[in-house]
Amino acid sequence: MSSPSKTRVPAKTALTLGALGIVFGDIGTSPIYTIQTVFNPGDPHPVPASIDSVYGVSSLIFWSVTIVVTIKYVLFVTRADNDGEGGIMALITLIRGRTVAGSKRTKLILAGLGIFGASLFFGDSMITPAISVLSAVEGLKVVEPGLGDFVVPITATIIIVLFAVQRLGTARIGRTFGPVMVVWFSSIAACGIAGITRHPAVLKALSPTYAISFFTGHFSTAFFALAAVVLAITGAEALYADLGHFGRAPIARAWLFIVFPACILSYLGQGALVLADQSAISSPFFLLIPRWARIPMILLATAATVIASQAVITGAFSVAHQAVQLGYLPRLRILHTSSETVGQIYVPWINWALMISVITLVFAFESSAALAFAFGMAVTGTITITTLLFFYIVRRQWGKPLWVVLLGAGAFLTVELLFLAANLTKITHGAWLPLLIAVTVFTVLTTWQRGRELVTRQRESDEGPLPVFIEELHEADPPLRRVPGTAVFLNRGKATVPLAMRANVEHNHILHENVVILSLETQPVPHVADEDRVTVDDLGHTDDGIVHVTARLGYLQSPDVPQVLRLAAEQSPEISVKLDDTSYFLSTIELRAGDAPGMARWRKRLFVATSRISADAAEYFALPRDRVVIMGSQINV
Repeated sequence: MSSPSKTRVPAKTALTLGALGIVFGDIGTSPIYTIQTVFNPGDPHPVPASIDSVYGVSSLIFWSVTIVVTIKYVLFVTRADNDGEGGIMALITLIRGRTVAGSKRTKLILAGLGIFGASLFFGDSMITPAISVLSAVEGLKVVEPGLGDFVVPITATIIIVLFAVQRLGTARIGRTFGPVMVVWFSSIAACGIAGITRHPAVLKALSPTYAISFFTGHFSTAFFALAAVVLAITGAEALYADLGHFGRAPIARAWLFIVFPACILSYLGQGALVLADQSAISSPFFLLIPRWARIPMILLATAATVIASQAVITGAFSVAHQAVQLGYLPRLRILHTSSETVGQIYVPWINWALMISVITLVFAFESSAALAFAFGMAVTGTITITTLLFFYIVRRQWGKPLWVVLLGAGAFLTVELLFLAANLTKITHGAWLPLLIAVTVFTVLTTWQRGRELVTRQRESDEGPLPVFIEELHEADPPLRRVPGTAVFLNRGKATVPLAMRANVEHNHILHENVVILSLETQPVPHVADEDRVTVDDLGHTDDGIVHVTARLGYLQSPDVPQVLRLAAEQSPEISVKLDDTSYFLSTIELRAGDAPGMARWRKRLFVATSRISADAAEYFALPRDRVVIMGSQINV
């Protein structure tokens, strides 16, 4: 009985350590720039570094992190997962599902709102690496002002390396980054404690009365301060989006026992420093550190901000993966990098698109201060939308009383809408950037979803129902000529005829002796046993050599079509296993922007352009290229 417990404990430790290395980099590095941004004298609405302001801001930060991150996300929102996956796309999936009650119109509105929230998260995924790494490398200017010219080139180099190693997978990266983050959180906690001991009165800011009195006594100052205070909760949505990588329990343990205490100690230590010396607002995080330790801390901070970037990158992978499953993006090449956790994936196209975007932002804005105004808007928009979607699920799926929903949603939305309103005042100072990114991504996602609907409708019309087609083959006079060999037609299901099969019959007037119509379904488990993997349907005739095969694959199993055929042959005598005599037919569709109603012409062109990033079908299905026959058709959207 002892051996199982010995294996479980290291597994829990490894997952918690991995979560530290992947999930909490973003929110764990917020202390570098949050206090500095609040008291930034270059802010269009500056907050004076008075005693009341320092106590008020410190209290606002503590209670914002407690309410939004600890209570809302860690304790509640992470319970709303879709087969282990988290993030705003998981909420959309749950809302669209049949288990959630509600009108179709309400679900569509909420789904649209959720897609915009996901689009904001992609903006966050671009801004976070840029502002995080810049803020750490800018510490060089504290040590030696003359090094300022090297900040941008060093930042760009670090970001390129970060994106280049993503193909190694989340698990390997997490094992490397986890110990670094342990050192990071220990260090910022120690520095925070040192600052607090010099001015222990700052601990009074833990009382909510200071946040409340700051708001009531200095409303305009407190309101504009919220636009920067929100930086303390950046990474909250990434925490939820990364749920599939590690699971709820490791994330909760890491947050409650390590990340949360360390960050709060750092914020309070910086507050104590500013109380003692107002000139420290120029860089309170690095000035809190003893001179002898500043260069090592800059190196550690740079490593930690690289990890912060990792949190949103992996979150973007998860959101993109779910967007593909929901039909908002075309089929992308998605590589699973773990045999233990379904959500640990690598999406090459998203990876390189993010890298180009991040480097562009670094060279365009050149400093973390310039990006700070943009950062808050992406965060507040996403967390507010998450609250709306989450409490809809609480009411409609979990069946909680209406008063509970109104009380909970009201409390969270009061806080989050104040954050959102404060950030709207920064529109002309950079907050327009995440909105522009979000509108662009939202347009791409919704255009692909709408275009896919139009193409599917046209394909169903062109393909026709499969049962009727099979009966027509049997009733053909004279009978259709059958040629030796096996033809495999990949199809989305068994409701309609594969376009390649219909084209072969109508244009070539032949059909192979053995015909397999194959549909592949990916299951939310790592592996599907051979005996459960294949289902064969004779389509109503046992002597015509035409069958439909449904193959179920685990998420770690490659869609190897020849292997699936061997398994199917064991269940049906109508299937040949002579793979050297088998031809694989793929239906490819050339999309063109036509005059058909349904979308504006510019959206049709965008849809056609988006279709070009789809993964190669022959490679994806492991088909031998010398046995692949591609039969194309054209659809005018």
